[in-house]
Amino acid sequence: MTAVPTGRIDALPWPTVAKSLVGGSLLVLPIGAAAKAHGPHLPLGTDQFVVEALADRLAARLPVLIAPTIGIGYFPAFVEYPASQHISADLFQVLLENVMRRFIASGAKNLLLLNNGVSTEGPVIVAAHTIYAETDVRPSVAQLRLFGRDADQHLDDPSGGHADEPETSVMLALRPDLVDLSNAAPAPHEKAPSGSGPRFARPVRLANGREPDDGESSFLGATGDPTRATAAKGQAVLAAIEADLISEIARVFGDTSLPAGTSR
Repeated sequence: MTAVPTGRIDALPWPTVAKSLVGGSLLVLPIGAAAKAHGPHLPLGTDQFVVEALADRLAARLPVLIAPTIGIGYFPAFVEYPASQHISADLFQVLLENVMRRFIASGAKNLLLLNNGVSTEGPVIVAAHTIYAETDVRPSVAQLRLFGRDADQHLDDPSGGHADEPETSVMLALRPDLVDLSNAAPAPHEKAPSGSGPRFARPVRLANGREPDDGESSFLGATGDPTRATAAKGQAVLAAIEADLISEIARVFGDTSLPAGTSR
C-alpha cells in the first residue's frame, strides 16, 4: 500500500503536498483565534491551541493534511479587551476565500474548515458558499461548538459558552501549564428572560470594567463557571468532538481523502 502523506503541511515538502492535493487528499483548514481574551485563567491563544489539537488528532487517525491555522478573525464581542485581535467580517471572509482559492489552484479538491469560534460562523459559511459558487470545490464546515455534545453528560454546567467549564477542562487536558485556576471564578448569571416565544437576537460585548447591558455578561472575558473544570472532563470533551468529526468525515468524504489508487 502506498504511504499517504498526513499531518501539518508546514512539516512536508511542497511536491509531496501538491501531489497529495491533486490526488484528492482532504485538507483541513483550522480556524481559531491566536489572541482573544479567555478570562484571567486561560491564555489568549486558547482557541488556536484547541483547534490545532483537534486537527492533529484527525491527522493521527486519518490520512488528512492540515493547513496553517487562521489565527486572526472576526471577534467583535472582545473589542473591549486590548490584547484581543479583531478584524472586520468582510475582511475575514476575503481572507478565508483567498486562502481557499490558493489551495484550490494548487489542486485541492476536498476542503474542511474546522472553525473554533462563534462570531466567525457567519463569515465562514458565506466564504464556503462563495467558493462553491465560483468553483467545482464544495467546502465543508465544522462549527466545533456543535460537535461533541455527547460529553455534556460529564459536565456540571455545559452552558457557559466561553472560558467556561468545558473550555477550561479542555485546556487542562491539553496545556495544564497554561491554566491558572487560582484566577478562575464563576461569572454572574444573566437575567432570566420573562415570558416565552420568539426573541430578538442582539449583538453582545463582554464587558471590561463596565456594567454590562441587558443580555450581556461581564467577568474579565469569560462566562459560565470554570471552577468546575477538570482534565478528565476535558479529555471526554475532546474524545466526543473527535468521534463526531471522524463520523462526519466518513459520511461526507468517504475515501476521497485518499489519493487515487491507494487504500486504507
